[in-house]
Amino acid sequence: MTFLTVFTAPKPFTNPHIATIQRNAIQSWMHLGPEVEVLLMGDEQGMAEVSKEFNIRHFPDVKCSDEGTPYINSMFDFARQTSDAPYLGILNADIMLMPDFVEATRQVGSLADNFLFLGRRYDLDVKEELDFSSGWEVRLREQVEQKGTLHGPVGSDYFLVPRDLLTDMPEFAIGRSGWDNWTIYHAVTSGWQVVDVTRSAMIVHQNHDYSHLPGNKPPYDLPETKKNISIAGGMKSMFTILEANRILVDGELKPAPMSTPKLLHRLELLITKDELDGPRKSIVRWLKKTRRKYERDL
Repeated sequence: MTFLTVFTAPKPFTNPHIATIQRNAIQSWMHLGPEVEVLLMGDEQGMAEVSKEFNIRHFPDVKCSDEGTPYINSMFDFARQTSDAPYLGILNADIMLMPDFVEATRQVGSLADNFLFLGRRYDLDVKEELDFSSGWEVRLREQVEQKGTLHGPVGSDYFLVPRDLLTDMPEFAIGRSGWDNWTIYHAVTSGWQVVDVTRSAMIVHQNHDYSHLPGNKPPYDLPETKKNISIAGGMKSMFTILEANRILVDGELKPAPMSTPKLLHRLELLITKDELDGPRKSIVRWLKKTRRKYERDL
């Protein structure tokens, strides 16, 4: 029986660097052991060939937006229909995992029933396809410790849940802002344990540009992002990793500590519950700027 199914919707494999880092990510998941299954979803160029090369199940018929961007709820539906794993993980296609991810899943799963498993990532410049022969995870960890940078608590590149959760997700477009924030908001307001595993699992994000998007810019101003935020309920639902209520440390779940960035973010969310006028917009901008300064020290 599969213990964990991880799935993603890769970008086209036409850009050489994007192709390299996506191949690295997929191979890292494949090397987590026989209890971990990998699924690829969507119909971007090169995906069918990569799926065949790595002998990975591929679902090109996932439901997409008018722009051709896969919907995350449809991806979860395919994962549930085709896998018997008790845990499902959705990942960005540039994220590399190591065995500590699977161990953290076992630990959290043994301690909590309804939970959302998330955390911060380490950013690393990777230019070449990695060697996944014996000891690959040790070599990767050494690279991260030498050259990697721990990303701030804004930006969630992976989520893991028991298979019977997140069954009522709206039609969010993947790779566009807002859906990840809603997912954390939904988990918190549903009373789940929202577990930050940053201290227990080293998750590696391979740095890249945005040449696959219009204007070579991040997706924050795209129409699909604006739609995601709208169906999420607006800015009041834009929770981040700061809103985790538990942390996984040494195999135990502990209350997440209060911090200055968390307090400032809660003030932002409180103010943005209603439509913002000029003065309150200025306050929110100041809170964000101040919060980001403190986040550098987390």
